Amino acid sequence: MDFSLNEEQEILRNMARNFLTKECPKSFVKEMNEDEKGYSPTLWSKMAELGWMGFIFPEKYGGMEGNFLDLSVLMEEMGRACLPGPFFSTVILGGISLLEGGNEKQKERFLPKIARGEIILTLAVTEASGNYEPEGIETRFIKTNEGYTIDGTKVFVPDAHIADYILVAAKAKESKGNNGIALFIVDTKSHGITVTPLKTISGDKQCEVRFEGVKIKEDALIGGLNNGWSIIQKIWPKIVVARCAEVVGGAQEALEMTIKYAKEREQFGQPIGTLQAVQHYCADMVADVDGCRHITYQASWMLSCGLSCDKEVAMAKAWCSDAFRRVTAKGHQIHGAIGFTEEHDLHLYYKKAKTWELFYGDSNFHREIVAQQMGL
Repeated sequence: MDFSLNEEQEILRNMARNFLTKECPKSFVKEMNEDEKGYSPTLWSKMAELGWMGFIFPEKYGGMEGNFLDLSVLMEEMGRACLPGPFFSTVILGGISLLEGGNEKQKERFLPKIARGEIILTLAVTEASGNYEPEGIETRFIKTNEGYTIDGTKVFVPDAHIADYILVAAKAKESKGNNGIALFIVDTKSHGITVTPLKTISGDKQCEVRFEGVKIKEDALIGGLNNGWSIIQKIWPKIVVARCAEVVGGAQEALEMTIKYAKEREQFGQPIGTLQAVQHYCADMVADVDGCRHITYQASWMLSCGLSCDKEVAMAKAWCSDAFRRVTAKGHQIHGAIGFTEEHDLHLYYKKAKTWELFYGDSNFHREIVAQQMGL
């Protein structure tokens, strides 16, 4: 099986890597982790000029019509650079949701603005239970003569503090289970919305968003009433695999950082990389990284081809969640004391591993899906 990139993807990867090496060094990542907004409008504009925001959109919406496997190549480089900012929330969570579930008017209104880097979006699904199932949605909406009213609280909403619009999943007042769930696009300046940033381990920007009697118009509904969960189910595999692609890049960077150190750091008169225990740790790391890459590429390719791949997507997230944590943990052990200092770059990746391990379902959540797909 050939997992190598084609010529266009190689060009894309090299271009993205060169750009991010120059524009997004580790010092910039650490600066943005401490920054209140967590992103640079200047860098955001440069990414928009490269066409990254509209990379996967059709040309008629200002996009470049890249396929999902191409996008995964780009996401891998973003993960490798630990790119801070709202690309994932705007393009993957917001843009793909609108692309898959929005009507033509909504696509014409929002997608070109996303492609030009003019607006920031995010998606609010999870609530206090941390449940990724429809039963976890307690935010309610009521149909009114003017449109809808939304009440409820969402948590772990990425980049909501800088978002112009939030796509929010809410349930009809009397509904239960996965019935009556709708998806709305809400202007964050609407009366009744309160956004509270949450303190996180990795410095990424997650928020609690409270909706108290938020009134929205009829045209804010995406995909029709009762179709909200079906839209989420449709976009879910792409959200999960895009995150896996970031894991591949992050794990590869942590591996290369560790091998470089093992070749340079001497102990007992020789590089520590000549010691068998260190060699075996590095061998375990490269096996984990290659495993992440192959299983993610397979799921990305199947999504690009429109093939059914629920099992492959769940396998990818289950493996990547655990493998990224293992890779960074072994990296810390090989680095020894210096690797445990807060200032060391390896911490950026360990903290990302711990955060991304849980986002969009941990390994146990996705193993359960794999088991179900096998009829167990």
